[in-house]
Amino acid sequence: MSPETLAVVMFFTLFVGLLLGHPLAFTLGLLGVVFGVIGWGGSIDAVLALLANRAYGVMEEYVLVAVPLFIMMAQVLDASGIAERLFETMHIVMGRLRGGLGIAVIIACTIFSATAGVVGATVVSIGLLAIPALMRAGYNIPLIAGCITAGGTLGILIPPSIMLVVYGSLSQISVGWLYAAAFGPGFLLSALYIAYIVVVCLIKPEYGPAETSGAHSGAEKAAMFAKSIVPPIILVLIVLGSIVAGIATPTEAAGMGVLGAVIMTIGYGKFSWKMMKDACWSTTITTSMIMTLFLGGNAFQAVFMGLGGGDAISNFMLGLNLSPIALLFVMMAIVFFLGCFLDWLGILLIVIPIFTPVSQELGFNGLWFATLICVNLQMAFLTPPFGYSIFYLKGIAPPEITIYHIYKGIIPFVILQWIGLILCIFIPEIILWAPARFFGPSVLG
Repeated sequence: MSPETLAVVMFFTLFVGLLLGHPLAFTLGLLGVVFGVIGWGGSIDAVLALLANRAYGVMEEYVLVAVPLFIMMAQVLDASGIAERLFETMHIVMGRLRGGLGIAVIIACTIFSATAGVVGATVVSIGLLAIPALMRAGYNIPLIAGCITAGGTLGILIPPSIMLVVYGSLSQISVGWLYAAAFGPGFLLSALYIAYIVVVCLIKPEYGPAETSGAHSGAEKAAMFAKSIVPPIILVLIVLGSIVAGIATPTEAAGMGVLGAVIMTIGYGKFSWKMMKDACWSTTITTSMIMTLFLGGNAFQAVFMGLGGGDAISNFMLGLNLSPIALLFVMMAIVFFLGCFLDWLGILLIVIPIFTPVSQELGFNGLWFATLICVNLQMAFLTPPFGYSIFYLKGIAPPEITIYHIYKGIIPFVILQWIGLILCIFIPEIILWAPARFFGPSVLG
């Protein structure tokens, strides 16, 4: 069996292992060792030496230090009560409009995503607050489920996104460039979600009735707005502004973000040593999971590429004689399909070494293509059977919200995500305008 054929068998064996229910990190690592030994003449020493070098390379990657810091920042912000304040403010400001509470959910998710950058924290925090209010107001249950889960997925795209840090590490693209590029698609999707809620509630007013009680004066609304929204915006400007301006590296900015989150927690009266202990422990667990996946993925990637698997798949795709845009849609469809079964990190570890050379051969801008992949990966959190946002919501939802309601509710938002992705493909300026503005024309390639 030729090395290229062995690499293709290795790739399909990965899916067999996943379908059998084996953990992704250990499946990747084990396949790397087994196929490395088979492909390189039975020399396990050579394989283990290669994997040790790759593992050392992962641990030496300075930008990855930002990952636990951004996770810590999200954990502390979650404990600060900022999500509660954001939703309460949006509730009061928007609740008297038809569909206003649904719009409030999207706006609160967008702002919280720009500070926390973690999908689970956004879905759970906003969901716990929004579900009772939306159900009391008589909102359509699938619409409730859809706007909370879709709004929560913005956390993986809008900076400070952990996914963008990981992508930058894997592809050697500047994290600052990726952060600037992700703002346009992130806010585009947020606007599409809001537009959908407005249109649905205009056509079917019973889906999102307006509240008729709880009037507040303009001064009260202004005070709530200042207390709930100004502090996180300042934090976002400090963290992301320092990266975009070139003042700080992502790791340094993440450290400032943790400090800012702790200060906000103190200011909101939520600080305690127990909270810090819990945040540190949650950060340790999440970081360990990510780094274990990284090590397993690097083992798989090293052997797969060493056997010529990347070249084999690239040559096959380029040999289809499709137009560049058609091949791009094929790659996007593959990422979407993988999102039904794998989490975002596993997909990145698999597709970056394969698709990046293909995109370069096709002449695509590297930053634009990377951002398209990240926009696509949002859908991995919503698509059954393994969409994490579905399970996050189901875990906190009352019995009235069934899994059927959640699946029904996410379908329009997955369609909206595809619309957003297609707009980003045919209007590259959505992605490239901000990076070119902040970093100059060099990002345009």
